[in-house]
Amino acid sequence: MAWRDTGTDDPRVRVRPSRSKPRRSKKQVDYSASPTAFVFAVDRGRIHLQMNQTKLVGVKARSLGRRGIVVGDQVRVTGDLSGKHGSLARIVEVLPRKSVLTRSAEDSPGAKEKPMVANADQLAIVTACANPQPRPRMIDRLLVAAYSAGLKPLLLLTKADIACPDPILELFAPLEVSAIVTSIENSQGIDAAGEALAATTTVMVGHAGVGKSSLMNSLIPHADRQIGQVNQVTGRGRHTSTSAIAVEFQGGWLIDTPGIRSFGLAHIETDDLLAAFPDLAEVAAKCPKLCPHLLSSPGCQLSTLGKIDPAKTRRVESFRRLLASQNSQNPLV
Repeated sequence: MAWRDTGTDDPRVRVRPSRSKPRRSKKQVDYSASPTAFVFAVDRGRIHLQMNQTKLVGVKARSLGRRGIVVGDQVRVTGDLSGKHGSLARIVEVLPRKSVLTRSAEDSPGAKEKPMVANADQLAIVTACANPQPRPRMIDRLLVAAYSAGLKPLLLLTKADIACPDPILELFAPLEVSAIVTSIENSQGIDAAGEALAATTTVMVGHAGVGKSSLMNSLIPHADRQIGQVNQVTGRGRHTSTSAIAVEFQGGWLIDTPGIRSFGLAHIETDDLLAAFPDLAEVAAKCPKLCPHLLSSPGCQLSTLGKIDPAKTRRVESFRRLLASQNSQNPLV
């Protein structure tokens, strides 16, 4: 190393050696020509991808930072794309998402949002007619999440051989949500469910034990999802699925998720929910400024809608039930 004049003879002064490597360029690499792949599973830091008919295992590039990758993402990949055992692809870019199903850890303001699934078209809310008992408040919350994310909601009722599904169907009829009644034991509604889920990217969400994995195994036998039994003492299902996974189904994707026990909605605003009801939004536009649209709200025009059109009364009541579920401070409903 060449001698450098430090301006002192003090041996305690340490001279930093000159930079031997050139500075990194701030010009980012263009990956627009790199192939794209679909994320069908994320498990313990390894991201499982499908590129055409080749299945890959990938890791995030350092340039992506702490941004999370979820099932349903479309990404650009480089590196070893052979798909051989032990090969590792490099994810260099996450393409813009057309939709994101998000939940928050709790309902308090400022709660951290957690994306669950990206680029889905439909949210299938799976609930059992019995064993475990249906929880309408949780269904309300999932409907709010679907409307906010721009997903088409679909109500899938399972275990119709145990209890009558009519009470649940009647409760959500005013919201005009499509519903399919199924039973694995006697194959009721399986074909109808397959038609509703075909050629779409559908995410199935519901409590543990309601039959999400069983329904997927009936529709896609090679999926081989693990199933469990409902605890007869607590009435709750056992968590058999630990992470979300997408399986190809009739020109689309069917995404199975672990059972949920809570679903926070702190990230959703009232206007986001109201936008999913165009007929009510037109009337609500005449409400006073910052009107919460609840039954006790003075001057709310939704309260007068039932007098003008009695057929809308139940629809307004159902909409306000969704609002009450959204504003609840308890996500464990």
